[in-house]
Amino acid sequence: MSVSAPKALNDRTLAALAGVEPLTTVREKVLTSVMSPEPAGTLTVLRGERIAKVVCIGLTVERIGMDSHMIFAFTGADSAVPHFTLDSVLAGGQLAYHIDLVPRVDLGAHLPYLNAVFQPLTPVYEEVKERFGPSTAAIGPRQHAMMSPWMLVNRADDEHFAQIGAYLDRYFEHWRELLVKGVPDDVLGTLTPADLAERDARNRAALFSPEVDPVWANVARLLGDEQAEELRAELLSNDLRGGSGADG
Repeated sequence: MSVSAPKALNDRTLAALAGVEPLTTVREKVLTSVMSPEPAGTLTVLRGERIAKVVCIGLTVERIGMDSHMIFAFTGADSAVPHFTLDSVLAGGQLAYHIDLVPRVDLGAHLPYLNAVFQPLTPVYEEVKERFGPSTAAIGPRQHAMMSPWMLVNRADDEHFAQIGAYLDRYFEHWRELLVKGVPDDVLGTLTPADLAERDARNRAALFSPEVDPVWANVARLLGDEQAEELRAELLSNDLRGGSGADG
């Protein structure tokens, strides 16, 4: 069976994460839909050391033309290293992607952090903007405020989507370097672990809020309220939610 373009991008990114450090699968769940007796997707949760938690959510429902794959790789609650995220989606015949490093501080108030952690992404960000144009994905201003200004988020045709992997790799390699080498000491000296953890909890609560992101209403319609809340709970903190091991 052939693998869809969104799933192929997802799988190669998951393999790249496993290449950074060993990851252990701590939870797998088959997701079911209120629309069909067939499985609607999977939830997979993995753990590492520097990569504190990886949440992978795949939703594939042929009858509504949806093939959606999301990876969130979270660093430690008190880490200054951004979280890494990829969404790769086919919905209604339209491909789309979302690639970003989620800031751990408010960038406008922490210029040294911005310069060290995000400014190096500017050349690749500008290349994508010049090559493919401005964002056309349906992301609201509030969602933009919780991510980074370097977020890559676009609808795409087949050719565009096939080419985005090279830019994804450059974002990923920058993130890997931050993860392995750490944020520079002179930047860390301006931050405190407790403040980082508190800010992260509040940012994730907003980022994954149904009030802010309308995708959660769609997920609830597809999976039901209970499973939608279960997925959100896994994303809200680095704790393991809903048990361990295979539960589907």
